[in-house]
Amino acid sequence: MLSLDSLDTERRNINTMNLDELSAVEIIEKINQEDEKIADCVKPSIPEIGKAVEFAVESIKRGGRLIYIGAGTSGRLGILDASECPPTYGVPFDMVIGIMAGGDKAMRKAVEGAEDSKELAVNDLKELELSEKDTLVGLAASGRTPYVIGGLEYAKSLGAKTVAVSCVRNAKISELADAPIEVVVGAEAVTGSTRMKAGTAQKMVLNMISTTTMVKIGKVYQNLMVDVATTNEKLRVRALNIVSEATGIDKENSKKLLEESGYDVKVAIVMGLAGVDALKARKTLSDNELNVSATIKKLLKTNK
Repeated sequence: MLSLDSLDTERRNINTMNLDELSAVEIIEKINQEDEKIADCVKPSIPEIGKAVEFAVESIKRGGRLIYIGAGTSGRLGILDASECPPTYGVPFDMVIGIMAGGDKAMRKAVEGAEDSKELAVNDLKELELSEKDTLVGLAASGRTPYVIGGLEYAKSLGAKTVAVSCVRNAKISELADAPIEVVVGAEAVTGSTRMKAGTAQKMVLNMISTTTMVKIGKVYQNLMVDVATTNEKLRVRALNIVSEATGIDKENSKKLLEESGYDVKVAIVMGLAGVDALKARKTLSDNELNVSATIKKLLKTNK
């Protein structure tokens, strides 16, 4: 019979034993006090999170993908993180992917038993044509979800890089990971409700992995999103603000740069800072892996 007694995520929290006797504000204060501890719990895992980023960057440069796999809250968080990358960083929808036990319908309604099947994970990954070029990130607060274990086992058999994100010590999924990330946040305010601290911790880790990966593949200049897709009026205004902020050029002239670049923010910034036309900016960007900083340095050095 399955036992959860040893899991950190299943322990009772001595700070919230009288939760049902408190006022709404007092309950919220207790939750807030527990949430304050999360960032410090993530900190010891930074070296392993860094490894995960290195794997993801290498995968993407080789034509592979960053793929999240999980069940329940963990699976939903992976899908959320993946779905936010294309509009934020202008990457293809198949570069960062999230899948979960039970498929897309499980996003809104639990599919009973799906998380207990290793075979289902293998089938889902085969459908994605997982290969040795990819990096697979297994997400399971408990560290023992069969669906995630099955996915990581299959990934390792193909030679893909594996990452595990859990919220317990000595997680089962850590044994299958090239980068085991264990963020032990301790007992939840409501016993076993891992959508709370454990969910927040996993969201923080995923933000770190995807954001840092995007920075390292050239989607950010300084701290500005320079691959923003200008698909609506709000995003066109954001693009204008980014170009103006990055170049120090007023809005009117920044708009001219954007128009000349075909509303390509990277090209417009390079044009403004290096004093070149769109054609030269685009070609030099291509020669420098679309990295804005490297491109500007190259052009300024050449122009000296």
